[in-house]
Amino acid sequence: MLSGPGNVIGRMTRGDPLQRQNFLFTSESVSEGHPDKVCDRISDAIVDTYLAADPVSRVAVETLTTTNRIVLAGEVRGPDSISHQTLEDAARRVVREIGYEQDGFHWKNAEVCVHVHNQSSDIAQGVDASGNKDEGAGDQGIMFGYACRETDALMPAPIHFSHKILNEMARARHAGRAPGLGPDSKSQVTLAYENGKPVCATSVVVSTQHGEDLDQRQVREIVRPFVEAALPAGWMCPEDEFYVNPTGKFVIGGPDGDAGLTGRKIIVDTYGGAAPHGGGAFSGKDPTKVDRSAAYAARYVAKNIVAAGMADKCTIQLSYAIGVSKPLSVYVDLHDTSDIAADRIEGVIAEVMDLSPRGIREHLQLSRPIYERSAAYGHFGREPDAEGGFSWERLDLVDALKSAMT
Repeated sequence: MLSGPGNVIGRMTRGDPLQRQNFLFTSESVSEGHPDKVCDRISDAIVDTYLAADPVSRVAVETLTTTNRIVLAGEVRGPDSISHQTLEDAARRVVREIGYEQDGFHWKNAEVCVHVHNQSSDIAQGVDASGNKDEGAGDQGIMFGYACRETDALMPAPIHFSHKILNEMARARHAGRAPGLGPDSKSQVTLAYENGKPVCATSVVVSTQHGEDLDQRQVREIVRPFVEAALPAGWMCPEDEFYVNPTGKFVIGGPDGDAGLTGRKIIVDTYGGAAPHGGGAFSGKDPTKVDRSAAYAARYVAKNIVAAGMADKCTIQLSYAIGVSKPLSVYVDLHDTSDIAADRIEGVIAEVMDLSPRGIREHLQLSRPIYERSAAYGHFGREPDAEGGFSWERLDLVDALKSAMT
């Protein structure tokens, strides 16, 4: 009965709660000043530092933050000109740009400990191209990509609006238009779906760090315009379901209030729980690590499939083995939103894009210093920029997909 990959996938996903037509669904986001996001951005700043100096650098660096302390650990292969002092300077710059000048976490006064060493030769020999061997994946693992028609960005609506609230609050804070707000904040948006489509918010939660001189009511009124502007007209939740700083006070924030660590916000980074996530985080990793590059490629292909009108919703899974250049598997789920068989699209994907680690890196031009900007407000659903950032959000595969289907 299960005669092909498309049929298998269809059977596996029919129990998905998001296949229901009427339901509530919630996603959260965290700001650039959240302790974990501070760590993600520092780690990605280090990736960019190495790639700017040498595009074939190898980087896997984690960051830990707590009260006035930043710890960097990991392995790298790159120019000797990049010293521990270079990495410390990058960490301090990131903290300064986010806006931390608190007694308990200050870009200038925090202790920075650097424990970064050379990449293992055992890993290097599996990843590097040599002789007749092509560049292999930097690790084993599974990666997912997803796209849907809920927003113009082809992203699930709850995570899209959660990011938008915090992103606009951060822009206003940096521009001096939100006096009293601090860098650390979180949002959570619950949307009602009717006939499978989002129609309104039923509750919104925003917790934001603030100055001692502001009370909960004042913070609520500062935050309100950002929420109302982020949501479509008429979508604002009922007043008694609008929660701002539910604990009543949020003065101590950032790593002084809670320790941070690279890679702990993977659902925030991707689809807010509306789609699967693979086993790995993104930040701190160069593009030979398929945890990152293959997840970007899967989103790129899924987004282009939806943009091409081949489906209204698409999930793609890729899998890899360390040191092996080809993906071990590619499967597609169209969530019963297409007349095209999933296994046919799986074949078309292989025709239009090389999904080897080298193929992904070259197609999306990932060996550039483009990662620090992705560390907060989601890796997906963003606008491609002139410097090559968010290249996986381009729609330049649409024509090739349509042509391959004819």
